[in-house]
Amino acid sequence: MASGPGDRADVKTVAGNTRARYRRILRFAAWNLAVTWFFELLLPRVGLARVAERSRARRMRRFAQRFHVLAVDLGGLMIKVGQFMSSRLDVLPPEITAELEGLQDEVPPVPFSAIRALAEAELGATLETVFASVEQVPIAAASLGQVHRARLMPEDAAAAGIDTVVVKVQRPGIDGIVATDLAALRKVAGWLSHVRVVSRRANAPALVEEFAATSLQEIDYLNEAANAERFGADFDHDHRVAVPGVVWERCTRRVLTLEDVTAIKITDLSGLRAAGIDPGEVAPVFAAVMFDQLFTSGFFHADPHPGNIFVTPATDPQAPHPWKLTFIDFGMMGEVPSNTRSGLRKLLISAAGRDGKGLVAAIGELGVLVSTADTAELERALTQLFARFGGMGFAELREVDPREFREFAEEFGHVVRSLPFQVPENFLLIIRAMSLTSGVCSSLDPAFNLWDSVEPYAAQLLREQRGNIVQDVAGQLLEAATLGLGLPRRIDALFSGLQDGSLAVANPKLERRLARVEATGTRTASAVVFAAVLLAGAVLHADDAVLGAVLMWLSTLPLLHGLWAGRRGR
Repeated sequence: MASGPGDRADVKTVAGNTRARYRRILRFAAWNLAVTWFFELLLPRVGLARVAERSRARRMRRFAQRFHVLAVDLGGLMIKVGQFMSSRLDVLPPEITAELEGLQDEVPPVPFSAIRALAEAELGATLETVFASVEQVPIAAASLGQVHRARLMPEDAAAAGIDTVVVKVQRPGIDGIVATDLAALRKVAGWLSHVRVVSRRANAPALVEEFAATSLQEIDYLNEAANAERFGADFDHDHRVAVPGVVWERCTRRVLTLEDVTAIKITDLSGLRAAGIDPGEVAPVFAAVMFDQLFTSGFFHADPHPGNIFVTPATDPQAPHPWKLTFIDFGMMGEVPSNTRSGLRKLLISAAGRDGKGLVAAIGELGVLVSTADTAELERALTQLFARFGGMGFAELREVDPREFREFAEEFGHVVRSLPFQVPENFLLIIRAMSLTSGVCSSLDPAFNLWDSVEPYAAQLLREQRGNIVQDVAGQLLEAATLGLGLPRRIDALFSGLQDGSLAVANPKLERRLARVEATGTRTASAVVFAAVLLAGAVLHADDAVLGAVLMWLSTLPLLHGLWAGRRGR
């Protein structure tokens, strides 16, 4: 069948719109990159750094506001880009993340006639022959798709065990819009790769490719259906979680039909209370379920915003749990490789134990910090952070003097910016998931203390890892022994620096005091090693009597060394 003049005109219109969209994105990016270069790089070089500092917060807010308008106007992947930016609390200033925090799929719905045409072309039949009924008013309209409630035919409902469903249909022409947006983003990433201040922190082209892979999976509804089933299998025996069933016979790459599981939106506090559910009890369960996904199964929901999670009250009074968390929208999922999961576990355990040094080591293992980085200042800053703010809930943090927060944030931010941090390619979705989790929990309970959820989960991880206790104890003993043996040399080096440098130590009384400090340090180090070896032997004795006895006998060596060093110090 030959195409007519009208068809050719439509093709030209679509092509023209595509080019205009591409140019608009690039113009926006080029202008803001030029402004940033002028204020952040040029002005400091000519001695006008204070001018840039004074206007920075205002410029960041203006940029975020303009991007918000651009994203809502264009829709497509620009909405997703804004949502990702709002979760990058690690690298973007709060003026940007706060403005984009509420950015949702604020797009008008597609006329039902266009949705009908696409769905019928995909399903190969009219909607009247496929569904018993379809509501023409959408229950959700997003930048990539649109959702309508429907009912299955009686025979299909009997076979699937499902009556009411939701039918998700792609927005017409979304494939071309996604391709255009990705082309523009790749161009911008190429520009950023030549900006040293950006390239040393992140591989912008690689991050765009990760974002592209996620976006292309998100518009493949067969992939989303498979994700829903896999996620459901991971929580098949978990009474806290529910997942909608998939009606595979009514699914294609552009049409997805799922069980209608609409219930109470997780952040609908009045609705939860009306159902007899305490929002404060929902927060720790939600956090624990997200921890399970990230640290145990490794397959996680990367878009857990309030619109994608319902709280479903149990209908059976004998149910093991009075309500369930029901997840929907499995287009954006993430996977945590086993090596990354191991690093995340160590990070969680270190954070729960307020262990700044362990936290830095875990960050390095995850690839967030390059191996050549000098981490002493970061360890000090984290130790200070844990000492002052560790264990505080959101409500307690609000009571802290804002000036104290600002001072600490400036110092900590300076330390972070001075280190060669980088963004691993598989971290975008992890950061997004954890950021949204934190936001949902604080909405449910302003007094929610994340430590209350982290600490028991970290203790569980430690119990799971006790099968490798011999290796762990050996590592700790080696570290303690190294510290103990190296401490006298470090003190000797300190004395040499004091005597040979600009500060000479000529006070005999001070020298005697320093000698006592040296002896005390040596005894302390020996005592640490003695206690560590003795305790390790006692712990292992029940499982391995021989190894336990050997370690307990070896503990006498550092004890004798400490006693001898004590006598010499006198």
